[in-house]
Amino acid sequence: MWKLGAGGRWVRATALAVAALAASRAVHAQAVAAVRTVASVDLDRYAGDWFEIARFPNRFQRQCVGDVRASYARRADGRLDVVNRCRTADGDTEARGVARIVDQRTLAKLKVRFAPAWLSFLPAVWGDYWIIGLAPDYSWAVIGDPGREYLWILARAPHLDDQSLAAARAVARDNGFDVNRLELTPQSGTREP
Repeated sequence: MWKLGAGGRWVRATALAVAALAASRAVHAQAVAAVRTVASVDLDRYAGDWFEIARFPNRFQRQCVGDVRASYARRADGRLDVVNRCRTADGDTEARGVARIVDQRTLAKLKVRFAPAWLSFLPAVWGDYWIIGLAPDYSWAVIGDPGREYLWILARAPHLDDQSLAAARAVARDNGFDVNRLELTPQSGTREP
């Protein structure tokens, strides 16, 4: 057995503190439940035009100042075409991408890519797009990711009534998202998606 002096006690105490911190983080990680998607999505009903009602701030939408819209269209190969548009300080911009289904059972987990097709072999160009909330009439949707870094509330109309917005926020909160990070998206209400 080693004899430890004052320095050895410090090393042992530090090691115990690190172990306790690691155990605490592990318990916390287990306490936070995994993000849950909706039970099923009818992608034909989901396809079409959506207005962004709110989102977590993110780097790839930094230039968008309002009128953020998304359009989804089913493709013959089972994927979806994705077109995101927004108003910037300099005018309008759009990004075109593709979404592929990850969970064939629910159709609620997708991966979206806006990078060129020739880069699609790289996992890093595909982002998680999980449908975690959906109104029964498909009038609003909540989109998130399993790491809780990204969150969007979408609606079929440029504005969402208070009751529907509260329901969408509750879905996000119940999935462990910090809804205080949500920023409302200005929508003029007169633009076509």
